[in-house]
Amino acid sequence: MNHDDYNDKYIIDVLKDTKTVAMVGASANWNRPSFFAMKYMQQKGFRIIPVNPGVAGQEILGETVMADLDEIDEPIDMVDIFRNSEAAGSITDDAIKVGAKIVWMQLGVRNDDAAKRAEDAGLRVVMNRCPKIEYARLYGELSWHGINSHVITSKRRRLA
Repeated sequence: MNHDDYNDKYIIDVLKDTKTVAMVGASANWNRPSFFAMKYMQQKGFRIIPVNPGVAGQEILGETVMADLDEIDEPIDMVDIFRNSEAAGSITDDAIKVGAKIVWMQLGVRNDDAAKRAEDAGLRVVMNRCPKIEYARLYGELSWHGINSHVITSKRRRLA
């Protein structure tokens, strides 16, 4: 698998095969990326189980937070990793151990050794991408959020 360039069919298949996501590194802080990714994915029909030992037992967006993947007592389709690249290694090993089908490492997170272990164990892997962004991109929702609408731009406006 070339983890530098995923084709759209691969990402679509991963998203279609995902119903239950264990989000490792989920935050209860409403302005953290994991919080709004969780909220968006819930609104799209995904079951998101937050995993964060620092807030285990509390709730995030109506779901009880688990301390680790071992505590989840239902099948996990995807483990979405909101931790750094180094931490992704042991989280990937845990994902393999609990029988997850997919390991998804968020934007800026890449661990090629962990990806190889996961793939050798039969899991699919996505690195340095966000399922929320990929879902919106592939299902035509990015323009609804100002992307490609010419409303949001990085170009400075000329003052008259």
